[in-house]
Amino acid sequence: MPNVAGGSAVLFDDAAAVVANYQFNENVGLTAFWARLFNDNWNESSAANRWSPDDDANYQDNVDLFALMLPLTFEGVKLTPWAMYGMIGVNSWDAMDNGLHMGSYPPYSLRPYPLAYNGGTLDTDKSYGSAFWAGLPIAVTAFDPLNIEVDINYGYVESMGRYDVQQLNSGAWRRGDTQREGWLVKALVEYKLDWGTPGIFGWYSSGDDGNVKNGSERMPTMSGCANFMSFMGDGNYGWGDPRLYDRNLTYAGTWGVGLRIHDMSFVEDLKHSFRVAYWGGTNSPAMAKYVKDAYGWDNGTPEGPYLTTNDGLLEFNLVNSYQIYENLEANLELSYIVNMVDDDTWKRSYRNDSYKKQDAWKAQLIIAYTF
Repeated sequence: MPNVAGGSAVLFDDAAAVVANYQFNENVGLTAFWARLFNDNWNESSAANRWSPDDDANYQDNVDLFALMLPLTFEGVKLTPWAMYGMIGVNSWDAMDNGLHMGSYPPYSLRPYPLAYNGGTLDTDKSYGSAFWAGLPIAVTAFDPLNIEVDINYGYVESMGRYDVQQLNSGAWRRGDTQREGWLVKALVEYKLDWGTPGIFGWYSSGDDGNVKNGSERMPTMSGCANFMSFMGDGNYGWGDPRLYDRNLTYAGTWGVGLRIHDMSFVEDLKHSFRVAYWGGTNSPAMAKYVKDAYGWDNGTPEGPYLTTNDGLLEFNLVNSYQIYENLEANLELSYIVNMVDDDTWKRSYRNDSYKKQDAWKAQLIIAYTF
């Protein structure tokens, strides 16, 4: 979907679709599409493995999206308001949980709860659930070489019924609701100089309020790919691309602020990008007792770190790119994350001593030939 400032947190993926567009004039256009992201003709005969009581004749495992986008281009300003409606078949969650799409894990983060792995079965009488997203990406270049980008997103998935989920610390079961609704704002301000482009960026997303009975307050996503940074979320050779690695970073339940110097160059054909960002959480610490870990797994679907308001991360990236020949490039990345996840919050959420944490680092060398 249309996006600026840190990538798409809603849908960044390929899908089978029918697309139509029309250009009214040089300033206004219109694009519409129908996309089917998932349809496996789910044919499980065992009612115990189905969330729908209906017979096999009604598969109800498709995920359909209908969207309108209105690109508006004016001197120094571009914006694309868009809206998207989704139909989520009740058995699409069953089929996706069995890894029938995009490798080992599905890309969708529609589930309303952080979901410990011992979450109970969904109880529903609905065949399809409605979903809705809207966005407003704005790019301002009127003050060139100053560039300003702001992206606002909202998402909602209706309640498909109730479910049982178990607290990890006490073993007690709670009855939760499957509604999920949330929002996200992200922004980038940068200034282009001869030797590089320094900038500041940030984001804020709604988080869970600690009550599973009213669903989740994190923004749902279909297949997000955030790219402000290069370890969690990436614009560097697609490491964060969910089509390749099932990484589904969406900023849901987090906030952050960072500094970057992009495309620094002091030697011909050699560029450097340095970034540092602090990640915080907007989820209630009370939700930690329902989550397997802070890594951010949502019943097998990673969508970024699950951070509470007590948690933090500090990430550093240095990416070096050398254009050896016209078609040959070397890319060296060095990244480090200081883990400031709150010990007390997560230790209280476990029934045993299995909790532990450590910093993370990555060193990556890629030689890329383009032809």
